[in-house]
Amino acid sequence: MNNEKMIIIGAGAAGLVAAITIARAGQKVTLLEQNNKIGKKIFVSGNGKCNIDNKYINLNRFHSQNPNFVAKVLEGYDFPVVEKFFTSLGLELVEGKEGKMFPMSLQATSVVELLEYEAKRVGVKIVCNCAVTSVDKKGATFTLETSQGTKNCTQLVLTSGSPAAPQLGGSNSGYAFATKMGHALIPRHPSLVQLCSEETWVKGCAGVKVAGLAKLYANGEYITEKKGDLLFTNYGISGLAILDLSREVSTRLAGFDYCELSLDLMPEYSKEKFTNLLLARVQKESEKSIGLWLQGVLNKKLIGIILEQSKSRVKLEKDLNRKEINKLVHTIKNLKLSVNDTKGWEGAEVSTGGIDTSEVNPQTMESKLVENLFFAGEILDVDGDRGGFNFHWAWVTGLRVGK
Repeated sequence: MNNEKMIIIGAGAAGLVAAITIARAGQKVTLLEQNNKIGKKIFVSGNGKCNIDNKYINLNRFHSQNPNFVAKVLEGYDFPVVEKFFTSLGLELVEGKEGKMFPMSLQATSVVELLEYEAKRVGVKIVCNCAVTSVDKKGATFTLETSQGTKNCTQLVLTSGSPAAPQLGGSNSGYAFATKMGHALIPRHPSLVQLCSEETWVKGCAGVKVAGLAKLYANGEYITEKKGDLLFTNYGISGLAILDLSREVSTRLAGFDYCELSLDLMPEYSKEKFTNLLLARVQKESEKSIGLWLQGVLNKKLIGIILEQSKSRVKLEKDLNRKEINKLVHTIKNLKLSVNDTKGWEGAEVSTGGIDTSEVNPQTMESKLVENLFFAGEILDVDGDRGGFNFHWAWVTGLRVGK
């Protein structure tokens, strides 16, 4: 049986920062990781480039049932605080689009390897291939049953993440440990995830990517909209705009709402401007088919569904008039796609919900219910927008636990 002062479960973003900060202050720390290597989610982030943070941290980029908790945690912990931590490791950061921050090397491996080096340098004991199966507390001692035997400690940090990306080690284990010790859970749903549709036409458009605008309707009511890439797939739709909408869709589907997207394939054109463009293209003597004529402005794979949803009966370019073009323009700027599911935990980058933050001290991240039990990262009921905000939450909560 191993007796430790402090054990951290989960060597992801939050766990690594917490371990380094604590060890730098002179305390012994053991970091347990169920995978064969640390930081697996960091490795794959940003398509391997690691969108490590965002320069423009704003409260409205984070989501929780307790936004006041998020505000208190973030207070005094904006981007420069995180940047200072990473420069202390020897990692330089560069800015990309929309305030996204990346390692100057543009390699996620740089982030993980520098974190690992620093953790070992300051004396963190890292134990991989160590799955924790149960946690109990008696008196002042936490007892952990693991795949490498029983371990005891007097302080425990849960940074075990969420069920998102189980192929990278995502699981519910941390929630199980916390609820056993009395903590409540806010319902969890996949977020930053692709969306599925039962409509067959998307298969014919698979692979088509456009810069568009996606509006979400639930039970016929407008909810929200996001601008960005739209990528049609065999199962439905993906792309940056869809990932940004997915949190709301996932929550609505869990409540059995009927969800439908209205896709604007030409968001840079007003209805009037696009109508005038198409009217100016019409040649009154042309025998060209409408399908071929539309290829001048649209991807070929999309034309069939545009004609079907617009209910256009015109076959040739020469027969087009303002009424028919209005129908085409309306459909191109309001293409309908029903959504019946998401790609689930395997497709999700993060999870909504988690440990109820009303039971956690926002200054120290310590449980209000269980002395010397701490939380950091995605296990809490806080998730961020795409663009580095989830990493910011992980780094900041790890730093707060360490402090």
